[in-house]
Amino acid sequence: MKKIKIIIGKLFYSLIAKRLPISYSRFSLGSKKVRGYCGKLILRECGENINIEKGAQFDSSIVLGNNSGIGINAVIGSEVKIGNNVMMGPECIIYTSNHRFDRTDIPMCEQGFQETKPVIIGNDVWIGGRVIILPGVSIGDGAIIAAGAVVSKDVPKYAIVGGVPAKIIDYRS
Repeated sequence: MKKIKIIIGKLFYSLIAKRLPISYSRFSLGSKKVRGYCGKLILRECGENINIEKGAQFDSSIVLGNNSGIGINAVIGSEVKIGNNVMMGPECIIYTSNHRFDRTDIPMCEQGFQETKPVIIGNDVWIGGRVIILPGVSIGDGAIIAAGAVVSKDVPKYAIVGGVPAKIIDYRS
């Protein structure tokens, strides 16, 4: 039964909900509620009062906590856990796998993919626009990720990080 719900949710999301206006548009047409309903059908776990924005692409294996959102045109890989009260800006990308490149006798495009490495995002996290989070990263509670950052290493609780690669700028007080 769960597989049928996922298929129906994905179909409805891709054909209709994904294309509805952004949630804070003057003429949103109930897009937040429609995409939230699709999230409940599709996602492994889905909290209350979520906000999946226009154009977002995500895998059914993700967990989305209460009062959390997926930004406009975001791309979220498989095995991602997003905590409660997480804000995500537009066009964020969360990768959970990468190409293999360990052999030099075979072109990289023929080596396949590495094993999936889950990404965990804590509670009360703010992810700015166009952030890229790489496989296996954990982001601690209360962290802020500056717009355009590439997060390649774990981020401690309450850290403010930015840059390419992301480095600690400060801590929230």
